Amino acid sequence: MKKKSLITALATFTLVAAASLPALADEHGRHPFYLHALSDLRTAAWQVDHRRPEDGQVSRDEMVVLDEIHAAIGDLQHAAWLDGKPVEWREPTDAWLPREGRLHAAIDLLRKVRSDVAREEDDPRSRPFQQRGLAHVDVALNAAQHAIGDVRHHDMRRE
Repeated sequence: MKKKSLITALATFTLVAAASLPALADEHGRHPFYLHALSDLRTAAWQVDHRRPEDGQVSRDEMVVLDEIHAAIGDLQHAAWLDGKPVEWREPTDAWLPREGRLHAAIDLLRKVRSDVAREEDDPRSRPFQQRGLAHVDVALNAAQHAIGDVRHHDMRRE
């Protein structure tokens, strides 16, 4: 009878602990907020990649932004995985903004990502992925700012 009670108590404890894991996925403290950053990166990529037909073709800078965002996603997913965080993908919401507005939205998201990921990482296995991810975010930010300049220049020539 004691053995059955112990097994029941252990099973209950395991179930409660497993149910609380998602809440701890991006716990406050020294670890970067990888899951928030990954969601923001995916949304930023969506903002850059989804344009209206009148926006024209994707500029070279926009392609760099997308390539760097996808590279950052890969590195940060690996860092998050090493930290034991679930890295499943969530579909971003559908929002149509003018091209320049989408690029500004992407820049705002990339700045949030930088802030989230730049937190102290105490797992030495995750640090190289964290640092590479940050480097990709920095390149994406720079390219997005250039892309905004390209859009403004293109729009001025059309007028």
